[in-house]
Amino acid sequence: MDLPYMFPDDRVTECVFDGTFTNQLRATVLEEGVPMRLMAISNTGGWRNIANTKKQIRTPNDLIGLKVRTIKADVQIELVKAMGGNPTPISWTEVYTSLATGVVEGTKNGITDIVGMKFHEHLKHITLDGHAYMGALWFFSEARWQQFPRAHQRILFDGFQHLKTTARAFPMRKQVPAYEDFKKAGGTICVPTPSEKAAFKAAAAPVYDWYLNKFGDDWLFKLENAVAQCNASVTGEFLTATQPKLRN
Repeated sequence: MDLPYMFPDDRVTECVFDGTFTNQLRATVLEEGVPMRLMAISNTGGWRNIANTKKQIRTPNDLIGLKVRTIKADVQIELVKAMGGNPTPISWTEVYTSLATGVVEGTKNGITDIVGMKFHEHLKHITLDGHAYMGALWFFSEARWQQFPRAHQRILFDGFQHLKTTARAFPMRKQVPAYEDFKKAGGTICVPTPSEKAAFKAAAAPVYDWYLNKFGDDWLFKLENAVAQCNASVTGEFLTATQPKLRN
């Protein structure tokens, strides 16, 4: 789910995570013998965007040679490599100092994390490329779940759905003042045009080749299909709600 540019926006993403894909993921985890039940998928920090200390990033070529902090996750490392950057895995507690000393020149974080950790004291440019939705998967012990009577399972499940709704809305509300704080600190915010966004997505294509070679196409097909269906559903809802009023 961290594959770059897989999700177009919040509504489509939430539709995917409230639908068949999550049901398939839940069932497969249990079938594989992992005794944890997936209860819900929320958000944990908005969207990952590219921020740096050097210059405004408008095209993938602007990332060539830039030292970008990642976590020790292959999918993130492969994305930076695909863009021509220099992926530099660094622990979360060392990011602030690494930005200050030039060990890294950029990050892939949400704005609330950037401002919350005061990274904006060093990061001066952010490009809202939205390459990854920062999802949070909520699991519950399957053994404990089975000990509850059905009525209590329903209460527990509904509770996780309320938690999911809150956890999705919280980053959206926090990001508004966070962007203002970023600008007040002298930061610039770049919003890519559709064509510029398409260029970033095209440059990330090698990440999908890496994924397919390593994991196959089964889950990628499931996710792409779910995104396509939700995109059509959300778009259809909009068109229906905004069609011209019919005259009698």
